[in-house]
Amino acid sequence: MLATPAVGVSSPAFAPNGSIPPQYTCDGRNISPPLAWSELPEGTRSLALIVDDPDAPDPRAPRRTWVHWVVYDIPATAVGIAEGASPGRLPAGAREGLNDFGRQGYGGPCPPTGRHRYFHKLYALDTMLTALQRPTRAQLEQAMRGHVLGQGELVGTYERAR
Repeated sequence: MLATPAVGVSSPAFAPNGSIPPQYTCDGRNISPPLAWSELPEGTRSLALIVDDPDAPDPRAPRRTWVHWVVYDIPATAVGIAEGASPGRLPAGAREGLNDFGRQGYGGPCPPTGRHRYFHKLYALDTMLTALQRPTRAQLEQAMRGHVLGQGELVGTYERAR
C-alpha cells in the first residue's frame, strides 16, 4: 500500500498541539480560526476539511468523536480559509456539511470537562463531490473513498476556564 503524501496544515491563531484561543470557542465569538495549507499533491481537484474532537465528552473516558465542522469542494486553488468563515466567506465553490450540533457551519470547542483535542483534518482529492448535499462526516468520508491524494492535520487543544 502506498503512503499518502502529507499536506501542510497550519493556523496563525495557534501552534500545532497548542491552545486554541477562546475567540474560536463557545466562550468567545465562536468563529472559525484561520487555516492555511501547502504542499498539495499534483492532480488535486478539490479539498475537504473535517474538524472533530475524539475526546467527547470527557478526555479521561471518551465515548465518541464530536464533529465540529465539515467543508468540502474547496477549490484546489485556495490556500486557506479566513477567520470567521461562513458561507459567504468560504473560498468560492466550497460547501458545508452537517456538524454534530445538527447544523451547517462551524461550531467551536465547548468541552464539558477537561482539555480536549481538536483535529483539523484536510484531504486533497482527485475529484469534486458535487453530488453531496449537506453530508455528515460519515457521508463525506464514504464519498472520499478512493479519491484521497494526500492529507494533513493540525491539532489544537482547549479547556474551559472554571
